[in-house]
Amino acid sequence: MPDAIDADGLTVGQVSARLGVTVRALHHWDETGLARPSLRTAAGYRLYTAADLERLHRIVVYRELGLGLDRIRAILDDQAADVPGALRAQRTQVAERIDRLQQLSAGLDRMIDAHERGLLLTAEQQAAIFGPQWNPDWPAQARQRYGDTTQWRQYAEAAAGRGPQEWQTVADAVTDLDRALGDAMDAGVTPGSPEANQLVERHREVFASYFPLTRQMQVCLGRMYEADPGFAAHYDGVRPGLATWFRRIIDASARAHGIDPDTATWQ
Repeated sequence: MPDAIDADGLTVGQVSARLGVTVRALHHWDETGLARPSLRTAAGYRLYTAADLERLHRIVVYRELGLGLDRIRAILDDQAADVPGALRAQRTQVAERIDRLQQLSAGLDRMIDAHERGLLLTAEQQAAIFGPQWNPDWPAQARQRYGDTTQWRQYAEAAAGRGPQEWQTVADAVTDLDRALGDAMDAGVTPGSPEANQLVERHREVFASYFPLTRQMQVCLGRMYEADPGFAAHYDGVRPGLATWFRRIIDASARAHGIDPDTATWQ
């Protein structure tokens, strides 16, 4: 119940302080007829009576429950209004909002985990998807090395929405590309040829599952594929000499697009 009010009533400022409602809101409710002060001083100042304050209390409660002002007006002014029904409907909306917020919270947790871990899969899932040669420590090592880069953030945001099935699709695309690269090298496809350039473009498309790859960045990757012992072992395990051949077709494609492989940088 509202506190006792003296016979002179309460001013707008006093009501604002008592109910925690802004003066602007009180003026708006007055102008729209939702809650008008019953009294006026000789100077024309608004004064709220005990009955006015009681109505304002109910408005504040209903507003905090999420009811719109028009719905509040109907409840307060319509004696036949189904107040319990209106509140039940509002409770349903609140429950739906809570469910959406819980989903949002879960999504944020996944995003945080993805930024910190890189791969939201168990070690067993990683082995099943990427093969026994996969090292489950690699994502953590990549996070330590590249965690402050734009590309890591892009990768993490993509990874947050992926489960085992989505990662299996990515892994299958990489395996198919490796096979196509090996077959092309065996067939004598030469760097700079349409077939080789098509494979370079396919590599960019497949790699986009991790983050967008510019042609200059692709040149840098080609160097790493050849020079890094781990990557070289992977590609040369597909076909002996594939790491070098792959770097060569990437370089040839870059030249065709006006990029000097010798001066390309990660950009």
